[in-house]
Amino acid sequence: MTTARYTSDLTDKQWELLEPTFHPLPVTGRRRKYSYREILNGCFYVVRTGCQWRNLPKDLPPWSIVYTYYRNWIQSDFWIRLHERLRQQVRYAAGRKLKPSAAILDSQSVKSTESSETRGFDAGKKVNGIKRHLAVDTLGLVLLVMVTAASTQDRQAAYSFLPLLFRSFGSIQLVWADAGYAGQLVEFVRRQFRRCLQIVKAIAPGRGFQVQPKRWIVERTFGWLGRYRRLSKNYERKTDTAEAVVYISMTHLMLRRLAK
Repeated sequence: MTTARYTSDLTDKQWELLEPTFHPLPVTGRRRKYSYREILNGCFYVVRTGCQWRNLPKDLPPWSIVYTYYRNWIQSDFWIRLHERLRQQVRYAAGRKLKPSAAILDSQSVKSTESSETRGFDAGKKVNGIKRHLAVDTLGLVLLVMVTAASTQDRQAAYSFLPLLFRSFGSIQLVWADAGYAGQLVEFVRRQFRRCLQIVKAIAPGRGFQVQPKRWIVERTFGWLGRYRRLSKNYERKTDTAEAVVYISMTHLMLRRLAK
């Protein structure tokens, strides 16, 4: 049994879930110095703690090696495929069908560092940075992520985001969203995709906090992702990396759930 050094390290049970994803090591040739498990531990450490790549602890593989795998896996869509497989396992364990039939849509504006290539000012939230557009299933598991400048309106981004969602998940028939997506977008979805975009209206003002139907699910997901400090601010230069960090964080969350 391997003892975890950090809270982000993969446990033996979690690694058992991931090990079949990787090809067996060759018998001949030069032996691998750093295992896939240790490289993953390095990636999860950065995402969980929010540290710089160059500040990876010395008992993990060198940062340059971990970062090279991290970038290669982004470019090859490895993180997305791994995330997809684990999400299906979580849904199966919860007694749900592997493919979702409904989704909840929302966005989150986040401040960016000066290195970000995509950046804008969200006048409503008073945030200069990016906006994460997120679609989750009814369990709160991430289905799709798209990153734009924070100045992009939710409704405007949805014209690009929803076609991607329906193309990736043809089983989805219903999408819930807040009033920021109301208007001609509802008719666009009905006419172009024969799907239903249902706007969740705010509950009449009353005493105390009131939970909006279905909308709380995606807000809870943002809360889950908030535990990963790399997501507290956008430190990434490119949008594909900013999207990958969300998938990696959710992958780590699902591993912990499956390995309980």
